[in-house]
Amino acid sequence: MKLDDIGFYTLTEKRCAEASSLSSLSRCELVLSSKCNFNCPYCRRVGGEDLSLEDAKHTVILWAGDKLKAIRFSGGEPTLYPGIFELVQLSRTLDIERIAISTNGSASRETYKKLWLSGVNDFSISLDACCAEDNKKMTGGREVFDTVIENIKWLSQRTYVSVGVVLTDDNAGETENIIDFASSLGVSDIRIIPAAQNGNRLKNVSIDASFLSLYPILTYRFSNALNGKRIRGIEKEDCHTCGLVLDDMAVNDNKHYPCIIYMRESGKEIGKVGPNMRQERLEWFKTHDTYNDPICKNNCLDVCVEYNNKFKEYRS
Repeated sequence: MKLDDIGFYTLTEKRCAEASSLSSLSRCELVLSSKCNFNCPYCRRVGGEDLSLEDAKHTVILWAGDKLKAIRFSGGEPTLYPGIFELVQLSRTLDIERIAISTNGSASRETYKKLWLSGVNDFSISLDACCAEDNKKMTGGREVFDTVIENIKWLSQRTYVSVGVVLTDDNAGETENIIDFASSLGVSDIRIIPAAQNGNRLKNVSIDASFLSLYPILTYRFSNALNGKRIRGIEKEDCHTCGLVLDDMAVNDNKHYPCIIYMRESGKEIGKVGPNMRQERLEWFKTHDTYNDPICKNNCLDVCVEYNNKFKEYRS
């Protein structure tokens, strides 16, 4: 399978073949705040204060200097961050092609409309239930299901929207119903993934065959589950280095991490935000054995493992 067929638009064959510490940055994620109006049971929420708008802009400008192609703003809940619109507009001014936001979908319609008009062309929205009662449990008691659903439908008519379905013991039995419901909302793709604390395999899940031509990411993950492949984790035979770290970045609290998962699992940062980040990441790449790092070994996602295996093939 070609990386381009999987559906993760930043993980391409061209990127894999050309990635280095000197190539254009492909994808970077900026954590703006730990604040969130949900209390999801599985969340690995970051701590600390809001990133200052000045520091956030500084990071975006540094990335743009390395010709960043795709940026993602996350949190916490980034729609609660006062400077979000300025950051989106700045990203567009700096010619960043893909501007994404990860959100729980509960903000006002006007907020999402303004984000879309400001330049966001990729919305990733949490959808862990297919009815209001279950959604209330998965969000920690918030009664916002109708708002979230209407926002998903409205945005899906205008731009790229994917929904993220995190599976725990509480909702795993409804996986098929959640997928069917998400499809009815007009979304571009559906990402299903077990929570970090709930194992690495999708069990006893089947999907409508018609979805296989509609949703590349869903198809990829479902195929892995069907073939007994781990959704999380690095095997002994897999590549033990991370090529993604060379042109990908996650920043929180003015520190840069190997990836967003590594950061959320309390891994140590590579260094501080500044002009030397690419070189620091190259050194991490050269010296770090991901198979012997418990965070990487147990949590690296299937698509990232596949990318790194291809990365190794291109250089062998």
